[in-house]
Amino acid sequence: MRRWLILILGLSLQQANAQRSKFPDVLNLRAEPPAGKSILTNVFSDMGAWHAYALPSRKEDNGAFIGPLVMGMEGKWLSGSFSRLALSENRQAVDLSSAKADISYLPGMLQQKLEINNLIILQQLIFVSGREALLHTTITNKGVSARTLNIRYYGQSRKSITVDNGTSSVQSAGFVSVFPSGTVLTADSISYSASNDGIVIAAGKSYKQTQVQAYYPDSVRIPATYDFGKSLRENEIRWNTYISRYISAAPHLTDSQKRLAVKCMVTLITNWRSSAGDILHDGVFPSINYQGFYGVWSWDSWKQAVGIVTFHPELAKDNIRSMFDYQDEHGMVADCIYADKSENNWRDTKPPLAAWGVWEVYLQTKDTSFVKEMLPKLIRYHEWWYANRDHDQNGLCEYGSTDGTRIAAAWESGMDNAVRFDSAVMLKNNEGAWSLDQESVDLNAYLYAEKLYLDKLLAVAGEKARYSAQAAKLAEQIRSKFYDAKRGYFYDLRTATATLVTVDGPEGWIPLWTGVATKEQAAMVLRKMNDPRKFNTKVPLPTLAADHPAFDPMKGYWRGPVWLDQVAYGAAGLRRYGYKKEAAKFEKQLLENAAGLLTDGPICENYHPLTGKGLNAKNFSWSAAHLLMILKNK
Repeated sequence: MRRWLILILGLSLQQANAQRSKFPDVLNLRAEPPAGKSILTNVFSDMGAWHAYALPSRKEDNGAFIGPLVMGMEGKWLSGSFSRLALSENRQAVDLSSAKADISYLPGMLQQKLEINNLIILQQLIFVSGREALLHTTITNKGVSARTLNIRYYGQSRKSITVDNGTSSVQSAGFVSVFPSGTVLTADSISYSASNDGIVIAAGKSYKQTQVQAYYPDSVRIPATYDFGKSLRENEIRWNTYISRYISAAPHLTDSQKRLAVKCMVTLITNWRSSAGDILHDGVFPSINYQGFYGVWSWDSWKQAVGIVTFHPELAKDNIRSMFDYQDEHGMVADCIYADKSENNWRDTKPPLAAWGVWEVYLQTKDTSFVKEMLPKLIRYHEWWYANRDHDQNGLCEYGSTDGTRIAAAWESGMDNAVRFDSAVMLKNNEGAWSLDQESVDLNAYLYAEKLYLDKLLAVAGEKARYSAQAAKLAEQIRSKFYDAKRGYFYDLRTATATLVTVDGPEGWIPLWTGVATKEQAAMVLRKMNDPRKFNTKVPLPTLAADHPAFDPMKGYWRGPVWLDQVAYGAAGLRRYGYKKEAAKFEKQLLENAAGLLTDGPICENYHPLTGKGLNAKNFSWSAAHLLMILKNK
């Protein structure tokens, strides 16, 4: 925590506090205690913790926070509420459900304030590490005479519960709650009670209690004790630094856009998991709300890093490192990794955006040591593509797989079920390396950009450039072989017949993002992007032209929904060629028409281009990361 005190960037504490207080409830975290394995609730986590909470939505849950949700290979609600507050006075229960309640979510903290019978009850929940959270309760007597209260916390678990009065702890399935010394603990198989009876609170005075609630995905232990006041100040400083870092660099944002930026930050931080098991560096899950996303993905991580570095540089670096920890001896990076490495997916990798990610981290941090650390790995990864994904060795690569399956090859593109791959077949390159029978324009445009980024990184490391000639040759191939002058668009190329796969998708504007298109080609691509029959939809730039027979946003995944990374690449590409107004128009349509972005709704994986409805996973990390890029570039 000490380093966060140093990273205030010259802000006074008073200025920093003003930042946090401006952004209550950027995301609606109110929920009923969840049933079963549903993990669709918006939740709060922080500091890479493997557990999360929500706010109560019902009066009968006053005095409780919902959860925890605990995470491993999947997410599970350990309890609807593991710690519920109950008060009694003179043997009469205080009905907290009838209290005046002020319940809120501030960045980095859940809070509820209850007022009843001249008592003010303030409960605050913050995280203090990648394993531990603090639940702090302050009960203030606003009456004119002393009050004697019995104060009890109680709860249930979906797993067996044990208590230890010696350590004042309650344990259940890796979750540990430690109460103040002197608390009397009792339990049966799945429920417990933690009582402090006969607490006298003088008039105008307060009683305070701090619980440590920890979840250990690896080895369970009794957590340390904490000074809540000190921890709260550190929490405020850290979150105000996040917010101030980003917003001070984007003073043009409106109030609603600032709230969206903060929502992007809390989305990314909630999806952050600290190193555990076989995840060796901290990484960011794609979404806490989808069981299939409880791991770390490669191109997700590189995209996320570019957004995260704008407010948390060290997490951005570790997010990239987490994937390269498993780079193999040939230079390949796995598609995704898990806390159990036996589950890692080596059937494919993902598009080569890692050098871009490292370069963007360097631009924000000027950390040459990070560049030198990553550069050899990036070079090995770049060379791997040409050794394993260039079937005819003509300098143009294809997406492929290690197991010869077309589905894994389509996954490698990141556009899992894109129409352009429907008729593709597999070609064997060598043992453990197969390619689709089409050279993809986006892949080769990414590789062109990667050559330029590698030369920039080599210069930072004090080494000679080595890729400029290759980049120039590749640029000419992309411009001449992948572009259809009649249609005014870029397409994939069939290797055997040298014919173009004329499906209009976002891969066609990637040459603008990488800067490889000519000015004339960019102008023609813009015409297609601007066509309301194709890409200029209510929420713009869908992943398949709206006039294609297979266009189906509700079922299509990459056959119609709007993915925010592709919008960001499209807008940035247009800006690169001087089309600033057109880029701003598309961004405005996105922000105003994608449901929930400018309110307290979750940031979704993708959006319906015609209705604006959010689709698929909620609280999606790379959507949040690319929104931070879009907002900053406006």
